[in-house]
Amino acid sequence: QVQLVESGGGLVQPGGSLRLSCGVSGSIPTSYTMGWYRQTPGKQRELVACIVASGATDYAASVEGRFTISRDNAKNTVDLQMNSLKPEDTAVYYCNADGRKWGGSTYWGQGTQVTVSS
Repeated sequence: QVQLVESGGGLVQPGGSLRLSCGVSGSIPTSYTMGWYRQTPGKQRELVACIVASGATDYAASVEGRFTISRDNAKNTVDLQMNSLKPEDTAVYYCNADGRKWGGSTYWGQGTQVTVSS
């Protein structure tokens, strides 16, 4: 059974940094796209950043240049380094592993709260 577990959320002041980590237990192909999403109350979950097996990345315009996603296929982890945080980055952040492009499944973590406030 595949499980994704996030860690690293918390409270940070505007302009500060946080690093989120996601560990994947169970076996998933390295071809799966790994991503970070976020959601605030009353809004749809939105893509923050994703990374494919080759290391190519994609970012939401709102975080481009501030956030960096990385993955370690050997360790089955994906991290999100968040710098220059803004109050509007406040959300629950979810880790995702998506293999639907290849007929596989999509998996979600339980989410970790990030609050940016002074």
